[in-house]
Amino acid sequence: MQTVRIEASTPYDVRIGAGAIEHLGAWAREVLGKCRAAIVTDATVNALYGEAAEASLRAAGMDPIRFAFPAGERNKRLSTLEDILEWLAENQITRADAIVALGGGVPGDVAGFAAAVYARGIRFVQVPTTLLAAVDSSVGGKTAVDLRAGKNLAGCFHQPSLVVTDTAVLRALPAGLRSDGAAEIIKYGVLADPALFAQMCRPDWADGLDEIVARSVAIKRDFVRADEFDNGARRMLNLGHTFGHAIEKCSGFALSHGQGVAIGMAIAAGAAGRPELCAAILRANRNCGLPVECPYPAAALARAALSDKKRRGGRIALVLPEEIGRCRLEEIDVSGLEDAFRRGIEGMEAAKRSLK
Repeated sequence: MQTVRIEASTPYDVRIGAGAIEHLGAWAREVLGKCRAAIVTDATVNALYGEAAEASLRAAGMDPIRFAFPAGERNKRLSTLEDILEWLAENQITRADAIVALGGGVPGDVAGFAAAVYARGIRFVQVPTTLLAAVDSSVGGKTAVDLRAGKNLAGCFHQPSLVVTDTAVLRALPAGLRSDGAAEIIKYGVLADPALFAQMCRPDWADGLDEIVARSVAIKRDFVRADEFDNGARRMLNLGHTFGHAIEKCSGFALSHGQGVAIGMAIAAGAAGRPELCAAILRANRNCGLPVECPYPAAALARAALSDKKRRGGRIALVLPEEIGRCRLEEIDVSGLEDAFRRGIEGMEAAKRSLK
């Protein structure tokens, strides 16, 4: 097992390794003490890992109960949050108790938000079951639900007390879900680690999954430690996201978050005028089963990006790659978004020709 310590307003450990879910109860009790544990998950994850998580918590004397809501991004809504809060109240969960968020980014975000607002805030544990959640949403304390206008527009910062990542669960994922997580790992390489990026360009990139997850979490830790509430350096973690969220929205969320971020990183490199870097990102994407095409025009994407939560007044910060391992922030007026998308897509198309 590997442990990465996150230094935030609530410090906590991320414990990573095969079979980690078997230790969930013992580790949770170490951190939380003896209390009731309210497992919040979705129907898909519940069928796969709900019993194992509950059994581990029960064996540790944590008195678990379980709530599962329908799976999918479309259920990351205020109505689901309300259902969870009512269930917590009906079961007399108190401020001495804790939520266990079991699943990918949707259960993790919604359950974390519930923990943040129920009884004015209770503790929670993240148990990510997708690679994307393991390296991204389970760490750093961002919780949210979607509104009709866009993703993650209602939420708050609320750090977990513990993160438990079972890499045996991650290795069992379908190829598409592994690819989604690979997009965020490629992002960490572009941001801060050329060696990690090089690993994601190899056909056997997933062989060192424990180390890849631990390194990705450590990179995110460093950004969170420098800027917990996303007002400065942490904004660099949005590489590919302003462009990627617009792509997701234009697709009606038929394209996944990882697919959107993968395309978004290539567009960002194109917008930065870095054709060789754009080609390198496209090669990494292709190696990991991620898309290398942008299916939407710049005007439509720019309109979709106007609801991005990272917008501040009439300006928005774009993360633009300079080289593998180094990026910069550039604030632009939102009126320049269409031009940024256009330059990025044109640069991406030009770089793609060099891959053939």
